Amino acid sequence: MRQALIAAAAILAAGGMALAQALAQEPPLRTGVDATFAPHAMPKLSGGIEGFNVDLANEIAKRLHRAIAIDATQFSGLLPGLQAGTYDFIAAPTTVTKERAENMLFTAGYLWTAYQFGIKKGSAPITDWADLKGKAVAVNKGTPYETLSKAKGAELGFTVQVYDTQPDATQAVLSGRAYATLGGNTSIVYAASKNPQFVADLELKDTRAHWAAPVPKSNPKLRAELQDALDCMKKDGTIAKLSEKWFGRKPPPDGLEVVITPGYGVPGMPGYDPTPHALHCN
Repeated sequence: MRQALIAAAAILAAGGMALAQALAQEPPLRTGVDATFAPHAMPKLSGGIEGFNVDLANEIAKRLHRAIAIDATQFSGLLPGLQAGTYDFIAAPTTVTKERAENMLFTAGYLWTAYQFGIKKGSAPITDWADLKGKAVAVNKGTPYETLSKAKGAELGFTVQVYDTQPDATQAVLSGRAYATLGGNTSIVYAASKNPQFVADLELKDTRAHWAAPVPKSNPKLRAELQDALDCMKKDGTIAKLSEKWFGRKPPPDGLEVVITPGYGVPGMPGYDPTPHALHCN
């Protein structure tokens, strides 16, 4: 009996060690979102956060059989956090630019984004950047909207106000501190749907770009795993359903919620790997 108990204990110990080793090999994914960027991530009344990108990140982790820790912070700290090793990938919608793609690896895009202005109801619509001369534009700190607005402001003669969050930039418009805010089309349209005094205005058609998930350049394996999960979610309609849930619209046929692009990454951008690969979805 004693020998049997010892043998059973040894088996349990070995099993426990194997489990511990497995857990050590697959720690929780660490990621972050801008929790003020509705409807992509925002506080829940009951506590915690919710939104399109929160659902997206949780579904990715589920398909990779990993736990996930989602940090709610300001966007301006997310990419530095990725470079510093704080995060494994960024769940917040991140615009793929050449400069960013030279410093990190991106999955293929899962949403198209375009820059769009928002103005206060009753204000004269914006038809061109030149309409902003002598006015003020509010933007979210650390975003491409800040970069572009500052360049255009220096060229055309308008000021740029920088805020820690997109809701703060929107509030600057509603309070009259700024004439307009420039942000992503999804957040501008969502804000307009929630506030009748705020209007979605001119969309800059030439700014269409991929929103994708970045990882450190040193981790192409994770990039491939994330993209495989995203591609399977495109194939089975999961991302399209999340788009309808949070944006109130069915994705168009060319929407990145449903279009699977070849290779890994964004075609035409640094870090893109065009090597064909089979997609295996459970």
